[in-house]
Parts: sequence; C-alpha cells; structure tokens
Amino acid sequence: MSRSAASQGADSPAVLLGPTALGLGLAAAAGLCPWLTFGLIPVMLICGALAFTLGLGGIHYAFRGIGRMWMAATGAVLGGIGFACPLVLFLFVPFYVA
Repeated sequence: MSRSAASQGADSPAVLLGPTALGLGLAAAAGLCPWLTFGLIPVMLICGALAFTLGLGGIHYAFRGIGRMWMAATGAVLGGIGFACPLVLFLFVPFYVA
C-alpha cells in the first residue's frame, strides 16, 4: 500500500462550493432579463441568497487552497445582484412612483 487512505484537499466537498455558487448565481441573474423578471422573482430570491452564501464559503476555502476563487467570487456577485434586484424593485420603486 503506497497510497494513503486520507482525503486530500481536492477531495473535499468544499471544492464544489464555487461551481454551485456560479450555477445558482446564473439562475438568479437570469431574472434580470426584462421579460422574465416577474416570473422568476422566487427563483431570484432563493437562488440569489444561496449563491451569495455558498460563494462566500467558496471564497473562504479558496484562500486556503481548496477550490476555485473566480467561480466562487462570480457566483457571490451574481447571487448578490440577483437577490437585490427584486428587493429594490418592490421596496424602493413604489415610493418614487407616487
């Protein structure tokens, strides 16, 4: 037995935080398309919050050498934008329209 049975950093589940955040961030950002915004508001809120959270976790582990930084950072940014858009749309716009 020349190989160790202990897991390596690349075998950690934390490796998938970045790609998962990126996928959820893309799903949340799809609602920014004007003709899809109102149909995807629940998706934008749920996927945006999850993408932001998982992206921050992915950034944390990427600093430790586990996972990809660019995927985690992009997922966190897209998730934050996707989560903030419905909030801005429904919380701040009605005050300025009246």
